Amino acid sequence: MTGYIIRRLLLLIPTWLVVSLIVFFSIRLIPGDIIDYNFTSILYLPPEKLEEIRHEMGLDKPAYIQYFSWLSGVVRGDLGNSLFTGKPVLSQILKRVPVSAEIAVLASGLGIVIAVPLGVLSAVKRNSWMDYLGRGFAVAGISVPNFVLATLIVLLPVLWWGWASPLYYKHFWQDPWINIQQVFPAAVVLGMRLVSTDMRMTRSTMLEVLREDYVRTARAKGLAERTVIMRHALKNALIPVVTLWGTSFAFLLGGTVIIETIFGLPGVGQLTIDAINRRDYTQFQGNVLFLATIIVLMNFLVDLSYSLLDPRIRYERR
Repeated sequence: MTGYIIRRLLLLIPTWLVVSLIVFFSIRLIPGDIIDYNFTSILYLPPEKLEEIRHEMGLDKPAYIQYFSWLSGVVRGDLGNSLFTGKPVLSQILKRVPVSAEIAVLASGLGIVIAVPLGVLSAVKRNSWMDYLGRGFAVAGISVPNFVLATLIVLLPVLWWGWASPLYYKHFWQDPWINIQQVFPAAVVLGMRLVSTDMRMTRSTMLEVLREDYVRTARAKGLAERTVIMRHALKNALIPVVTLWGTSFAFLLGGTVIIETIFGLPGVGQLTIDAINRRDYTQFQGNVLFLATIIVLMNFLVDLSYSLLDPRIRYERR
C-alpha cells in the first residue's frame, strides 16, 4: 500500500508539468495582453510607453523564458503576483476557495443524498412506475444545460414572485440565511447533473449486483430483503459510484466558472473569468494549476477508497 501511494504521488509531477505547459501557452493564444486591456482600451499611450511597461512586467521576454521563470516560482510554492492587482496569486485563490468549496460540497451532498436512494429504488423496483419516473428525471437532468437551468432559477422567481437573491455575498458565518439564499440555488444547478449521472450509475450497478450468486445465496438463507440490499448488494454496487462521485466533485470546482458568474458569487470560477478577460496570465495560470491539483488528489483518494469498499482490492505488487 505504501509503495502504491508513493508511486501515485510521484505521478503528480508529470501531471503538473503537462498542465502548466498547456495553461501557460493557451492563454497567450488569446489576442492582446494585459497592457492592451488596461491602457489601449482606456487611454491612449504612445507605443514606446507601452513597450516600456511590457519590459517592466517582463512580458517582452520570449515565452519559454517566461515559462521557466514562472515554473521556478511554482516549485518554490510561489505562484507569482497578479498582473492586474499586484497581489499574490495564492492569497487570491485561498480567499475565493471557501465560496467555490461551499457550492461544490452542497452540490455533491445533493448528489449522494438524492441519487443513491433513487438509484437503489429504481433498480429494486425495475420497470415499475417509480423506475420510469426516476429514469425520466435522470435523463432530464443530463439533457438540460447548467447555464439554462441557472438562468431560469435566476429569472423565474423575479418574474413570478418579485423575489431575487441578495446581491452582495455574505459568508455563512456572517449571515447564514443570506448565504443559503445565494449559494443553495447555485448548488442545485450544479448538483442536478451529478444527481442524474449518479442515479443512473447506481441503478446500473445495482442491477448487475442483484444478479450475482452471493445475493441469491443471501436470499436463499432467508435474510430479509432490506438486509440483502443494504449489506450485501449496495456496498459492492457503490464502487463505480464512488469513482464517479470523486471525479465529479473535483470537476464541480471547475464547473463553478459559469455558475458563479450567473449568480454573482465571488469564487474561484469568477476569479478565473476575470483573469481571462483582463489577460491576467499569472492569476489564470495559478487558478487552473490549483484546480488540476485538486482533481488529481481526488482521483488518488478515490482509488484508495476502493480497498475500504471491497477488501479483495489490494494495491501491493504481486
